[in-house]
Amino acid sequence: MSFLTFLAATYFLLAVPGPTNTLLATSGAGIGMARSLHLLVAELCGYLLAIAVLRLALGPIVSDIPIAALVLRVAVTVYILCLAFMLWRVNTRELRDGAPVTFGQVLLATLLNPKALVFAFLLLPLEAGPLELLPWFGAIALQILTAGAAWIALGATLGRGARRLGQPHLVTRIGAVTLVAVTGLIWLQSFLTA
Repeated sequence: MSFLTFLAATYFLLAVPGPTNTLLATSGAGIGMARSLHLLVAELCGYLLAIAVLRLALGPIVSDIPIAALVLRVAVTVYILCLAFMLWRVNTRELRDGAPVTFGQVLLATLLNPKALVFAFLLLPLEAGPLELLPWFGAIALQILTAGAAWIALGATLGRGARRLGQPHLVTRIGAVTLVAVTGLIWLQSFLTA
């Protein structure tokens, strides 16, 4: 894969709604752009750490033991559904008083994000060693930050609109429904590829 194809595929993957993007948008909607920017550090650390662990440690295990992939998928599903439940239960006062989304939630959701698997095994060159991957990781890092900021900005815009309508809880409810839909897509894709 050429570097330009890699850049396009990475931006497309980061633009697709998922657990991390939903949390970033929800935070933007709840507390605004400026107060949510610190969550980009959690997203960046989560993706880079997940990709490194997947490439170095879990890759051989998942390919040798098929049940490991299923266990990983179940763990991701349970966590995302717990996040959806938490978002559904956020009330208007909590939205007004502070962030409905924490640094730790974004970090963990990103560590468990299925997109990291795509980065680790489909988009990054499999034959490349750690030093050869540094420019690729630099490109991914820049894309993660810009795409994440776009999701926060989208959430902030939607949040202002929801508050004008007198329905600030709509954003967290939509975020919860989106997370449930993401888990459904993860399992649907699993059944289709099985």
